[in-house]
Amino acid sequence: SSRPFRGRDDRRDDRPSRGRDDRRDVPARPQTTAQRKADEVHHRTGGRKYGKEPMPATEHVIETWRDDGPVDRKPRRSDSGDEGSARRPTARTMSHVEATVAKAITAAVGADDAKRTIERFALALDAFERERYQDAKKSVMPIVKKCGGIALVHEVAGLSLYRLGQWNDAADQLEQARVASHGSTTNHPVLADCYRALRRYEKVDELWKELKEASPHPSIVAEGRIVAAGALADHGDLQGAVRLMHHGSQDPRKVQEYHLREWYMLGDLYDRSGDVIAARKMFGRIAAHDPHFSDVGDRLATLGT
Repeated sequence: SSRPFRGRDDRRDDRPSRGRDDRRDVPARPQTTAQRKADEVHHRTGGRKYGKEPMPATEHVIETWRDDGPVDRKPRRSDSGDEGSARRPTARTMSHVEATVAKAITAAVGADDAKRTIERFALALDAFERERYQDAKKSVMPIVKKCGGIALVHEVAGLSLYRLGQWNDAADQLEQARVASHGSTTNHPVLADCYRALRRYEKVDELWKELKEASPHPSIVAEGRIVAAGALADHGDLQGAVRLMHHGSQDPRKVQEYHLREWYMLGDLYDRSGDVIAARKMFGRIAAHDPHFSDVGDRLATLGT
């Protein structure tokens, strides 16, 4: 799918991308409809947008959405003049919002404005799922002002801003989501990447330590490790970055996509530090598992295989 922006291009690309979606690293567990919808958000939040090219990382498209047309299409206006009501959210999104945050939104805005606000938030979530991040931001930011303290509202706002490369505002919203969710580490890799973009490396280190201690799903830990290693490399500690990434350098029993991303990062670090033999070996390991992963074929060709 097309990417909405490019990040800073003053450094090398250490973020591989995939040409297809994959759910291999999603933990299997019984889920309600609401939990599945929440996971759709959570598993589209990983990855590092900061750098030459964005990387989808733990991004997974779980549902197939029907495209309603170009993002810049002039919306139909309703009788009320509210362009947010020109479209209706999908039934599944409305069901999720009603099951998770509808009561909190109603308490925040009052009964008279609740229906309209809940529908607008569902539209924001729909837009985010369709990768229409500007539309998502436009819908959700007014809700943030009225519904502060609702974790999912801040999360959708923060992730939309992150996808648009608005690092400072994204970090602010994700920090509020973190507080509202009582310290959840799900979005730590994304938040850390915002701080990496802002060169606030002490915050990257703090979040990485918290993530290690919390021990969430390995795919989330892998994303946090890659961001932390990238931050070390940013200020010249390539050897420290290699040591950090070497944790994921051995073949696991079952190779998942996040393992390939860790190996790619390690291969790139070896390449940048001048260890061509180690870099070639790491990219070769990736190619043995998935020859179409990112640009691994080009990297091997450049390294002389």
